[in-house]
Amino acid sequence: MDDQEVVRAGFGALLHTQPDFLVDGTAADGAAAVALCRQRRPDVVLMDVRMPVLDGIEATRQILADDGPDDGPRILMLTTFDLDEHVYDALAAGASGFLLKDVTAERLFDAVRVIAAGGGLLAPSVTRRLIAEFVRQRPHAPTTNTVALSNLTPREIEVLALIAEGLSNPEIAIRLTVSDETVKTHVSRLLAKLRLRDRTQAVIAAYESGLVTPGTPGH
Repeated sequence: MDDQEVVRAGFGALLHTQPDFLVDGTAADGAAAVALCRQRRPDVVLMDVRMPVLDGIEATRQILADDGPDDGPRILMLTTFDLDEHVYDALAAGASGFLLKDVTAERLFDAVRVIAAGGGLLAPSVTRRLIAEFVRQRPHAPTTNTVALSNLTPREIEVLALIAEGLSNPEIAIRLTVSDETVKTHVSRLLAKLRLRDRTQAVIAAYESGLVTPGTPGH
């Protein structure tokens, strides 16, 4: 979903080279993107942030509102600048991650596969830096996540903080001296308790709840 034809054609051609991908449609504006997703029900959507008629943020919000955050497509935002202020709003609207438009082909393929498998938090250091920057600039009032954190066990809170630090499950397992499977269980439980769709949303929740704050070690 991009208003530039060369971007749509280029990304489409790249994705078409992979045997496990099917490019099921393209759109030049946000309203067309919403309509196309309602018709085709894709697994993954590559969504430009800035488009005419309806921007990518509102399109993301509407697409995910149709089926709910757990059943809707995974949305991967495309942006020209890694500190585009609108990307944070897109993540808060339910997007699972973002990529720069100058991404390499292999990085694009990996990103789509990660998102399709239910993962998130692409380019952890960049995503974490972006979220931290805009939480710092635009402090939020306490959210329901603040209350929901009280439902987490101490270990789950610890795991959430490490997710916000950008650590993968194996890295968290090493840090806590537990098995990968144990970490996976903790992650699944805390996402369920906080009603979050993926790790990207967990990072946002960790910052907005005040569990971690911009400028603290590791953040």
